[in-house]
Amino acid sequence: MIGSLAAIVDVASKVGLPVLFLLIAVETMGIPVPGETALITAGILASKGKLPIEGVIACAAAAAILGDNVGFLIGRHYGRRLLTAPGPFPRHRLRVIEIGEPFFDRHGPKAVFLGRFVSGLRITAAWMAGISRMNWPIFTFYNALGGILWAASFGLLAYWGGHKAESIIKTVGYAGVGVVVVFGLVLYVVLRRRREAAEDRVGDAVARAEAREKARAAAVTEPDGE
Repeated sequence: MIGSLAAIVDVASKVGLPVLFLLIAVETMGIPVPGETALITAGILASKGKLPIEGVIACAAAAAILGDNVGFLIGRHYGRRLLTAPGPFPRHRLRVIEIGEPFFDRHGPKAVFLGRFVSGLRITAAWMAGISRMNWPIFTFYNALGGILWAASFGLLAYWGGHKAESIIKTVGYAGVGVVVVFGLVLYVVLRRRREAAEDRVGDAVARAEAREKARAAAVTEPDGE
C-alpha cells in the first residue's frame, strides 16, 4: 500500500479531485483499482491544504454512488447473461446465481451497505445486487448511505491523522474502521427507535385519556337526553 500511496500522492497533487472521482467510480463499477487508497491520499493532501476536505468527501461519495449504480445496471442487464452463457466453469457460474439470489433476498441491504467498507465486496456487491434482481430503490438508499459514511469516515480519518492515518488503518484493518462506523449507525438507529417508541407510548396514553374523558362526558349527558 505504501508504494501505491506514494504514486497516487504524486499524481493527485497535480490532478486533484478528477483523478479521485475517476479511481473510486471505476473501482465501484467492478474494476480493481486503488479507489480507497486514492481517498486516503486525498484526505492527506487536504490536511496539507492542497485539496478542500469538503470537496474530497463530496467527490468520493458521489463517485461511489455513481459507480455502484453503473455496476448495478451492468449486473442487472448483462451479469446473468454472462453467468449463464456457454463457456468454462458453467457449474461455478450458475452457483453464483443460486447462492447470490437467496442471499440478497435476505441480506441485500446489509451486503450493499457493509460492502462499501470491505475491499472485495466493494468491487462485487453492486454487480451481485444487479444480478440478483435486488429492488433498485432499496439498493440506491443503502448504497448512498454506505458511500457517504465511507467517504466521510475515511476522508476525515486521513485528514485528521495525515500520514498517521495509513498506520492506523493498517493496524486496525479496514474492516475495523467499518465496524466502528456501523456501530455508530446501529447505536443511532436503536436510540431513535427507543425515542419513537416512547413517543408512541405517550401518544397512546393521551388517546386513552381522551377516550375516558369522552366516555365520562357521554355518561353525564345521557340522562338529560332521556
